Amino acid sequence: MCDRDGTFYGKFSRRGFLKSTIASTAAAIALPPAIAALLAPATAQAAGLTVKATHGTGFCNMGIFLAKERALAKADGVNLEFVVTPSNTEITTMFGAGLVDISMIPYSNFMTLYDAGAPVRIIAGGGVQGCIIVAKEGIKSAADLKGKTFGTFQADTLEVLPYDYLKKAGLGFKDVQIKYLNTSPELAQAYIAGAVDAICHIEPYATQCVTSRPGSTVLTDGIDLYGPGYSDCVLAARIPLLEENPAAVKAIIKALMVAQNQAETDKMAALKDTVGPYYKTSMEAAVDASSKQPIVVDQRGQTQFILDRGQSMAELGYVKKLPDKAAFDWSFLEQVIAENPDLYASLKMKS
Repeated sequence: MCDRDGTFYGKFSRRGFLKSTIASTAAAIALPPAIAALLAPATAQAAGLTVKATHGTGFCNMGIFLAKERALAKADGVNLEFVVTPSNTEITTMFGAGLVDISMIPYSNFMTLYDAGAPVRIIAGGGVQGCIIVAKEGIKSAADLKGKTFGTFQADTLEVLPYDYLKKAGLGFKDVQIKYLNTSPELAQAYIAGAVDAICHIEPYATQCVTSRPGSTVLTDGIDLYGPGYSDCVLAARIPLLEENPAAVKAIIKALMVAQNQAETDKMAALKDTVGPYYKTSMEAAVDASSKQPIVVDQRGQTQFILDRGQSMAELGYVKKLPDKAAFDWSFLEQVIAENPDLYASLKMKS
């Protein structure tokens, strides 16, 4: 297909992805001093602390988007600042390199960093469900995907789901032509334009694809495969931040809980604040998709589900060893819950 500056990553490979992940720290050192200073994580324990973050593009990120747009951590002396990344791969690379403090990241991408020895831990949840396989007219089952082109992201939950879906049907990636893309809008447009036969995407882009390409079929929304409430993205933090600024960590988690409450209470207001600046789709598609990938900050109950997906990540060649429970540190979440019982009780969805 096309090269990196076009629609597809023509030279994407798992080996290349792993090399970029493992070498992320070295890449950070090589940055020009001015840029490195701009991106360097904040570590000072002080009022008005700025916490730098990377994020994805799906509804699983709505909590952190609202926290940023509405300055929900400001009351606790924390300013949340986003570092924009040109592609999904850079989200993982910058977080692994220590150029940001926290990241709202797919659990699968987190695993590559944890496996490589990066000092990172999962501390809270982002969003659940919403990983959806959409296929063109005439494709009604996993068997129909044989020989077809399939678009996704590398080392993403959007790669794990189709891998597990095909595996359950006795098939594998060898039976389809996998095309790795760069960004969420790019993946959606590739499908809508007919450049690929099927994709796995997050909301609101999956719904956009279904409504924009006549005859499209949803093969799975993941619930039939994983059960309801399965994790998609998580909030991860670097250990230095956890050790040096526990109050800032708790302020961010509390802000995400406030954001979840606000989104559950007034969904339209939440969409008006995020569609356009963050979601490159129509309000109509966003409203239709909004219930399919809800914010869930308390994902302690998804610990084993995430660990179990490590087997798929190992079979795909992204990790050498299966992740363990040391990858999680729910203690900050539990402190926030204990300190804000009324806020926690107000949340409709939790572990």
